[in-house]
Amino acid sequence: MKSVFDIEDLGFTYRKGVRAVDGVSFTVQKGEIFGLLGPSGAGKSTTQKILTRLLHRFEGTVRFEGRDLRSYGNEFYERIGVGFELPVHFSKLTGKENMEFFARLYSKTADIDSLLQRVGLFEDRDRLVGEYSKGMKMRLNFVRAMLNDPEVLFLDEATNGLDPKNARIIKDLIREFQSSGGTVLLSTHLMGDVEELCDRVGFITDGRIREIASPRDLKLRHGRRELVVEYREGKTQHTERFNLDTIGEDERFFELVRNKDIETMHSGETTLEEIFIKVTGETVDA
Repeated sequence: MKSVFDIEDLGFTYRKGVRAVDGVSFTVQKGEIFGLLGPSGAGKSTTQKILTRLLHRFEGTVRFEGRDLRSYGNEFYERIGVGFELPVHFSKLTGKENMEFFARLYSKTADIDSLLQRVGLFEDRDRLVGEYSKGMKMRLNFVRAMLNDPEVLFLDEATNGLDPKNARIIKDLIREFQSSGGTVLLSTHLMGDVEELCDRVGFITDGRIREIASPRDLKLRHGRRELVVEYREGKTQHTERFNLDTIGEDERFFELVRNKDIETMHSGETTLEEIFIKVTGETVDA
């Protein structure tokens, strides 16, 4: 598979001597959704700022489609879309006026009305953004990231503050973008979004990548190979655990299935939140 970003031994130190990124290496493949996860201050935001060419004094090598990132000029921004965690808009302009302003920064643009329609803001396009709710501003922020019909999307907390219905709209649009050949770098603390969207995730802490794998592989690697069976006898609930490697020969398991009132059966895989805590040593921010 062709890579979009190749990052080797990336390092960055802020002027006050804070070492934010320390020897980070990973690859982002074309057409994948790659999640960069870590606690606050872990280095993920700095890494994204380097990849979007907002920070330049970095160490190591970053290649975009095989070419040194430092060699690109402003044409690079024609190819990427960026959705920051905190939306920045002109509050005294309408939603559509905001998008029309930002669209003038690019040589090509997507259809603004169509994007506003997709995120449920078309009816509010002529309202001042200062009157928008936080969720509306987040959806407008996504439209802004898609304005130039980008090849690569950088998204930071793309569904934060959205109700389930509008979060689903954004996630569906991200999937559609991927299906059309787009590549996404996603940073979020919402583990449900990670599990649903990401092909691979990289855990970063103290400026270093600790582990990279698909959500499924992570859950298999860190989970327990067991099946948990919950059943009821009268008014009493019981739980029994069975080893997945020997369950096919476990007579007790088959006895339960045949004779008991089974309520649930589930494997012993761990959650991504538990993996996050285990790998980074931190809790997931609310």
